[in-house]
Amino acid sequence: MSPAPPLTLSAWLRYDLIERALAEADEVETVLEIGAGQGALGARLAERYTYTGVEPDPVACRKARERIEARGGRVLCGAEEELDDGVYDLVCAFEVLEHIADDRAALRAWSARLVTGGRLMLTVPPFQRRFGAADWRVGHLRRYEPGDLAAVLQSAGFVDVRVALFGFPAGRLLEIGRNLLARARRSDGSATQLSGESGRWAQPPDRLGGLTFALALPARLAQRPFIGGSRGSGLFAVARRGAPGYPSDAS
Repeated sequence: MSPAPPLTLSAWLRYDLIERALAEADEVETVLEIGAGQGALGARLAERYTYTGVEPDPVACRKARERIEARGGRVLCGAEEELDDGVYDLVCAFEVLEHIADDRAALRAWSARLVTGGRLMLTVPPFQRRFGAADWRVGHLRRYEPGDLAAVLQSAGFVDVRVALFGFPAGRLLEIGRNLLARARRSDGSATQLSGESGRWAQPPDRLGGLTFALALPARLAQRPFIGGSRGSGLFAVARRGAPGYPSDAS
């Protein structure tokens, strides 16, 4: 089997929290990833779990299939509504929710994909005041305050919600760099088009996998004392699906 595909430097910061959360989830056997992108993370998950990924962008999806199906996972090219009615122990959505107009409806749909008590794991960009050129470039509709993210998760029926900022200090520098790159390489596409392309933007080629790991390692170590503090470049959330009927459909 070929080495795992390269993660971006920002994704390596995210991966630290994903690994920690997975270590606490011994019951997880089946995983659904919404927005698999080019499959760099999905390839890692497919080596450990029964993995299904969904990716609407056809170009990114082809790459994800190459990477993930070789590791025993499966990838659906299209909308998540085309999935069968199966349920999963874990649903993941990394850098996805901020692209969706009705985030509460999306969360309820994702909850329906979980077994009762199953886990949701997601990341979003934090702090609306930092909405910048890179957000426009990839089709973001919003950023989230930590308390607002927790509230929308709870309103969608999730319990045991935990939200934590991560990525400080290096992630903030990466964010500034992405904004500069986005200004230098402007795109006139629609928000929908840019959102579809977001999983392909600024992705490292396969040959740089070892380099991105090495470059990210100091940043991953540096962020650990600050995880869960008041500063960061990413917002990580873990929650569980509540019992049927919680909250009521009218909530």
